[in-house]
Amino acid sequence: MKTSQLLGPERRAIAGLASLYATRMMGLFMVLPVLALYTRDLAGATPTLVGIALGGYGLTQAVLQIPFGWLSDRLGRKAVIGFGLGLFILGSVVAATATSIEMIILGRCLQGSGAVAGAIMALLADQTREEVRTVAMASIGMSIGLAFALAMVVGPLAADAFGLSGVFWLTAVMAVASLLVLWKLVPAAPKRQHQDVGLDRRQLKGILANSALLRMDISIFALHMILTACFVAIPQQLVSFGIEPAHHGWVYLPLMGLAFVAMLPLVIVAEKYRRMKPVFLGAVATIAISLLLLGIEGIEDTGLTMFLAVLWLFFVAFNLLEATLPSMISKLAPAGAKGTAMGVYSTSQFLGAFVGGVGGGWLTGQFGLSGVFIAMGLLALLWLAAVWGMQPPRHLASEVVGLSREVSHLSAVELQSQLLAIAGVEEALVVREEQVAYLKVTRDTLDDKALAHFTRQRDDETPAGTEVPAS
Repeated sequence: MKTSQLLGPERRAIAGLASLYATRMMGLFMVLPVLALYTRDLAGATPTLVGIALGGYGLTQAVLQIPFGWLSDRLGRKAVIGFGLGLFILGSVVAATATSIEMIILGRCLQGSGAVAGAIMALLADQTREEVRTVAMASIGMSIGLAFALAMVVGPLAADAFGLSGVFWLTAVMAVASLLVLWKLVPAAPKRQHQDVGLDRRQLKGILANSALLRMDISIFALHMILTACFVAIPQQLVSFGIEPAHHGWVYLPLMGLAFVAMLPLVIVAEKYRRMKPVFLGAVATIAISLLLLGIEGIEDTGLTMFLAVLWLFFVAFNLLEATLPSMISKLAPAGAKGTAMGVYSTSQFLGAFVGGVGGGWLTGQFGLSGVFIAMGLLALLWLAAVWGMQPPRHLASEVVGLSREVSHLSAVELQSQLLAIAGVEEALVVREEQVAYLKVTRDTLDDKALAHFTRQRDDETPAGTEVPAS
C-alpha cells in the first residue's frame, strides 16, 4: 500500500545526508566572519587577495559541480561523494598549515573542488520513494540554513580559541566525521535515473532561455555576491566599534536568532497567503536600503546600536531570500526539470560567492569599508530593477508518481494527455525509462482519486531490506 510515512532506511538516509551536507557547508561558511581579520598579517596579504581567499571556493564549486554529478552517475554516488569529501579535507589541511595568503587561497579552492552537492541530492533521491522525496529535499534546505547560522557563531569562537588554522582544522575534523556518516549511516542504494534531480543536458537550453528562472539565477548570484563581499567589511567594521574578534560570535548569535524569528512570519505570508512577489521584492529593496545605510560616511558616529540594527535588517532580508528562492525555483521550473533548474541556480550561487569575494576585496583596497557597502547597495538596486517586472509564481506543487501496471500499455503521449485531463494537474511529463510521471499540481483542486488510477501500489516493489511501517 502506498504510504507517505518515512521508512527506516529513508529516515537514516535523510538524517545522514542532511547532516553531511550541513557540516560541509558549515565548514565553508565558518571562515566568512573571521578570514578578513585573521589573514591581514599573513605574508603577501592584500585586500584583493583576502577577498579571493574568501570567495575562491565558489569558483571551483561552480566549475566542478556538473562534472561531479556526471561522475556520480557513472562511478556511483557514495564513491564520488567520498572522493569530494577527501578533497575538502585536503583543502582544509592545506589552509590550516598555510603561512601565506596564497596557500590559504589554494586551500579554499581545494575545499570547493569537492563539489558534491548534486551527487548528495541524487543519492538522497536514490534512497527515497517518490511520495516522500519533497520532504527529503526540504530537509537539505533546512540543514543549509542551520549550518549558516551556526557557522556565524562557531567560526569566531573557534578562531579566538585556536586561531584561523584552528577553524580549518575543525572543518577537516567535521569532514572526516561526514565520511564516517556516509559509509556507516547512509544505506547502500541502487543507482536510479531521476529527471528531477541533477542537471540534464537535454533540458539545459530551455532552462537558460526561461526568463522567470533567469531572474532567480540573477537573484541568487547577486545575493551571494553581496553576502561574500560584505563579509570582507563587516568583521572589520565591528572591530572599528571596539568589539574584539573574540566576541564577534556573540554579536552574530542574537542577530541571526532575531533575524530568523522575524523572517518566519514573512515566509508564511509569502507561501500561505500567496504574496511571494511583494515579499520577494520587499526583501531585495530592504537589502539595498540596509547596505546603503551601512555605507553612509560617519556610520561609526551613529553608534553601535544603530549599526547592529541595520545589520539585523540585512540578515532578515538575506535569510528570507535564502529560504524563499529555492521554493520559487521549484514553482517556476517545468515538470521534470527541477534538477536542471536547481543545477543552474546552484552554479550561479557559487559564482556569486567568488565574484563577491574578489570584488569585496578590491573595493576595500580602493574605497575602504564604506565603499563595499555602497557598491553592494547600488548592485542591489540594479538587482531590484532586473526582477521588478517578474510575474508572480503560480503556487504549484511538484509530484512524482510511479505509474501503475493498469496504464502500462499506454504510450507516453497518451499518458501525458490523460494526466493533464485530471483536475488540478497543470503540467505533466511521463518518463517511460523511469516508469514515473513528473507533475505540477494545484493542491486545492487536485482530484486525488483520478490520479490514484495512474499510480502504482508499492507493496510488491519494496526494495529488499526496506522496513515497512507498522500498521
